[in-house]
Amino acid sequence: MIRFASLGSGSEGNALIIERNRTRLLLDCGFGLRDITTRLARSGLSPADISAIVITHEHSDHMNGIAPLARRFQIPVYASFGTFSAAAKMAQALPSLRPYDSHDTFEIGDLQIMPFPVPHDAREPTQHVFSDGQYRLGVLTDVGHITPLIETTLSGCHALVLECNHDLSMLSNGPYPYPLKQRVAGKFGHLSNEQAATLLQTIDTRPLQHILAAHLSKTNNHSMLAATALASALDCSTDWIGIATQDTGFDWRQIG
Repeated sequence: MIRFASLGSGSEGNALIIERNRTRLLLDCGFGLRDITTRLARSGLSPADISAIVITHEHSDHMNGIAPLARRFQIPVYASFGTFSAAAKMAQALPSLRPYDSHDTFEIGDLQIMPFPVPHDAREPTQHVFSDGQYRLGVLTDVGHITPLIETTLSGCHALVLECNHDLSMLSNGPYPYPLKQRVAGKFGHLSNEQAATLLQTIDTRPLQHILAAHLSKTNNHSMLAATALASALDCSTDWIGIATQDTGFDWRQIG
């Protein structure tokens, strides 16, 4: 059995908890020490409960809070070689660095982690599938376009946390300056609702028990637009689509 919960998702900070028995991983931490402690408490945890931190990439909304948290509680930190290189100053402050190859599966306690490289404007960004040997949780955010590797890796997952960053029309007609619109919608930016829905139509979703839309833009998206796009792709009710919010993330979900 795997449990997972979002502590917050969006451009102001990201963190996801993945739990199997007494192994509890924190995927990214874009929140300050006091904030992440409060958010963990909402999920019934404290920083001392965290077994390890895994970083997807070096952007501030994913790693700003990692060094203080890791130092205070002596938590090992895992990231790709490229991510550690891009965040060298932060990495020097960590008590325990565990670099990984972006194509190599590794284990932390009772969880197996399968990283895979994704197209995003960072040094060596990775997303991940977490498994206990029976069930698979796929996480995909901060990616500009879908690759064959992404399709193959996420096919057959039992739960997905999937980026639905923007609605194309809202982004196009919204207040962002043109260069930023190009960056967000570009091949190394973020997934739109439409791109996320297309992915779901491409991969095997038959084992899927949970689907959560994540990393929604406050300016260029609405939760109902994201839910409608994913529900249409899965031929299900919008009520079945979960949303990871910036302020509260989403509560514990269980696979199995």
